[in-house]
Amino acid sequence: MSNEVIVNKASTMNKVSERLARLSESQTLAMAQKSRELKAKGIDVINLSIGEPDFNTPQHIKDAAKKAIDDNFSHYSPVAGYPELLKAISDKFKRENGLDYSPEQIVVSCGAKHSIANVILSLVNYDDEVIIPTPYWVSYVELVKLARGKSVLIESGIENNYKVTAEQIEKAITPQTRVFLYSSPSNPTGSLYTREELKSFAQVFARHPQVMVISDEIYEHINFVGHHESIAQFPEIRDQVIVVNGVSKGYAMTGWRIGYIGAPKWVAKACTKLQGQLTSGASSIAQIASVAALNGDNKCIKDMRDIFKKRRDLLYNLLKDIPGLKVNLPEGAFYLFTEASYFFGKSDGKSVIKDANDLALYILADANVAIVDGSAFGAPNYIRFSYAASEKELAEAAKRIKASLLKLI
Repeated sequence: MSNEVIVNKASTMNKVSERLARLSESQTLAMAQKSRELKAKGIDVINLSIGEPDFNTPQHIKDAAKKAIDDNFSHYSPVAGYPELLKAISDKFKRENGLDYSPEQIVVSCGAKHSIANVILSLVNYDDEVIIPTPYWVSYVELVKLARGKSVLIESGIENNYKVTAEQIEKAITPQTRVFLYSSPSNPTGSLYTREELKSFAQVFARHPQVMVISDEIYEHINFVGHHESIAQFPEIRDQVIVVNGVSKGYAMTGWRIGYIGAPKWVAKACTKLQGQLTSGASSIAQIASVAALNGDNKCIKDMRDIFKKRRDLLYNLLKDIPGLKVNLPEGAFYLFTEASYFFGKSDGKSVIKDANDLALYILADANVAIVDGSAFGAPNYIRFSYAASEKELAEAAKRIKASLLKLI
């Protein structure tokens, strides 16, 4: 067999599916991996790239998980979730959000990302349009690609606190629009929508009943300005809304992998059908731990939120004094999303910063601080800082970044 035949055969055998080839790697996870690799080499890297609380899971939740093991919750769970957890989520929706979702309208999945994927794959057909405000969470457009849909992006920027208007949404809707997908509080910006803003959105969607709304509320409890507002509260669009939430951010349970939806029954049934073929039920132990989280005292949430607010204020005050960076004060989550185009075209004498990706790599190499460039979120002139780190680390990171950016002329 000739070398040419061997090469051609190998290239055919190693060809991945078209759907996978169309997907991009998660840039937030990629930067976190680079940070870990540098740390493994003994380099003192401060990682401000990943969206994960740096707190440990509260003790009463861990105790519930240990008891679940002793009580032999080690078998397959129902695909949509244990009845105890479905009731706890239903009660949570009623108690905290004023929303009536019966257990039959709730599906528990392996994280909020899994929940969003279930919904998109259950609703979106080939060439259906999904309207997504920018900046957006990195996985939104990739999941739409996976469903063979089309992302229709609505732009916003720091000048309007990264929020879109009802008028922009109305203008973007076409006969092909199937879904509007957004987050509040937002990753990557920390912005959140008020009740009045969401009401104006609801009035638009009520005129377009073919449009389903996926409301990603995973950062609900990290809110620095008041009560969380959900678009599902408006009765005129109640049957069009799917609320996505989970325990990862509010309860510092990222590794437990529990997310959930509240949805019209037909959507919940579709997601259960899909999940039954992909993963079946989520981890049995993690589900019981989540019951303890949702039914327990929320003091742990408030304590973590207060710490995040102190960190936000610290990092905001440090970054806003760096010449060339444009910074706003976010109202939730744990990110600062800063406009950084001032540095494009500048050089440290060794290389030229062409874009936000170059800037993020420069900061990693020169300051040993890991951040994420805004192109991952559909905003190529921006960079994202996570302040899910100690005050000491944040102060040191800002000091290093300032010194590095001052080198660019």
